[in-house]
Amino acid sequence: MTAEKEWIKDLVVYQIYPRSFCDSNGDGVGDLPGVLQKIGYLEELGVNAIWLSPVYRSPNDDNGYDISGYQEIMEEFGTMEDWDRLRDACHQRGIRLIMDLVVNHSSDEHPWFVESQSSKGNPKSDYYIWRDPVDGHEPNNWASVFGGSAWEYVPARGQYYFHYFSKKQPDLNWACLQLREEVYRMMEWWADKGVDGFRVDAISYLDKPQDFPPSSLPPLPDGYSFPEGLAGRPGTHAYIREMNRRVYAPRNVLTVGEVSAPTVEELANYVRTGREEFDMAIPFVPPMVEIDTWSPEKLARDAWESYRALEKDGWWARFLSNHDKPRQVSLYGDDGPYWEASAKLLALFLHCLPGTPFIYQGEEIGMTNVKLPSIQAYDDLDTRNRYHQLLLSGSSPDAALARAQLESRDNARTPVQWDGSPKGGFTTGQPWLGVNPNTKRINVEAQRQDPLSIFHFYRRLIALRKECPALPHGDLAFLDTGCGELVAWRRRAGDETLLVFCNFSQEAHTIPPGLLEGAGEALLSSYDREGGYQGPALRPYEAALFRARI
Repeated sequence: MTAEKEWIKDLVVYQIYPRSFCDSNGDGVGDLPGVLQKIGYLEELGVNAIWLSPVYRSPNDDNGYDISGYQEIMEEFGTMEDWDRLRDACHQRGIRLIMDLVVNHSSDEHPWFVESQSSKGNPKSDYYIWRDPVDGHEPNNWASVFGGSAWEYVPARGQYYFHYFSKKQPDLNWACLQLREEVYRMMEWWADKGVDGFRVDAISYLDKPQDFPPSSLPPLPDGYSFPEGLAGRPGTHAYIREMNRRVYAPRNVLTVGEVSAPTVEELANYVRTGREEFDMAIPFVPPMVEIDTWSPEKLARDAWESYRALEKDGWWARFLSNHDKPRQVSLYGDDGPYWEASAKLLALFLHCLPGTPFIYQGEEIGMTNVKLPSIQAYDDLDTRNRYHQLLLSGSSPDAALARAQLESRDNARTPVQWDGSPKGGFTTGQPWLGVNPNTKRINVEAQRQDPLSIFHFYRRLIALRKECPALPHGDLAFLDTGCGELVAWRRRAGDETLLVFCNFSQEAHTIPPGLLEGAGEALLSSYDREGGYQGPALRPYEAALFRARI
């Protein structure tokens, strides 16, 4: 990160999934005027940046991540004038506006693809990846992320096009210079309109092996296999550096890459300042992997390893949830008896680590997973594919549904619960996706009136980041507690030292006396409703932040 971008280190980013945030016109779909209506709420929360999931023109096969018009606004979401008003309102309040950008693929309804598929000789023929059939079938055995083959046949060309995601999301051909120039001009157009940054979706897959070798990985239940070594190829990094030189660096915009990086070292390759790629990177981990492998020790280990990898050369994006993951309190905490304490613990855990914290809409009130009654009630492509794959593997319909419910991205996409009414105050119409039935208990209106709510806990945390230099800028050292469920660390900057303790357990755990030595004022506790930290044992899902005595 260059000196000109030091402002990034003081951001607290709030992700808005517009379709589920606030509906202003009663059609059941959130929109840009709805976001504008809630700008005061975001200002009250204390965030100083918002990341807007895609609002471009799209047929919505994958909820806006299939773009058919990069310089247009989706009709359901409003108009470009609405976007302009939102930009101005954000900037008047000192809030940076970050746009989600999808340039690995487009919609098959984008004019580029409509022309590309029409014939082999058209001017945009090479904007996408086309290959001849092999023995009358797909060019290879590669699987699509959303199920089935990664190839789709087009009779007009007599060829297959490659789509790593949905068949309605054909991959752009980044080897085509003319295509790259079109993408860069579009990015420049948005930056010149006042965008403060880009979160770039699925960016690890730009470069494809031109021979498309068959995969030797074990086949999925439907018979296709995921490609080997597709993520993070050298050509992909070269394209990102070109993108940075052309668009990002001259305009001093924030850049966050969503990357597939199975190791910390691979993640760092996208972020180290000298590589001139991204300012931060968000690693994508499939929900089924996260659910099956996470532990408090792993959370701490991942945080420590990423800290060491970028300590001297880079910066961190810190998050526990987003639109692709289950709700954090249901995944890492306890959405039952310890719902409030664990939601506050997760907030404190995240905001007390070095890096830029990302809050996903609804986490500031502790929104939880939802169990929709049937697979037909789920909107998410990935959820339906997962259910289908489980059935092919021999799972019963009930077992397949239970697992799909646990993993579903729709857990994060149910409408924001603004009040306790049946529709959660999200819309006056029929919501596009069912509102979580617990909206009567968990909602913004009730928590704004309760000074000890999760919402106000987030407000105090965000305010502390501005008051305590050690939180955004201090070094990090994890402390040995002798217990995997009790995670502790120290942050230090100048004369300020902070101590953090988190009990990820339904059992009480005592802090070793030596670790509390020098601990002074307790600044915050996830048991603030019960009077705060009382020690030396931490209660179930208790987290406490101390300022050490000088």
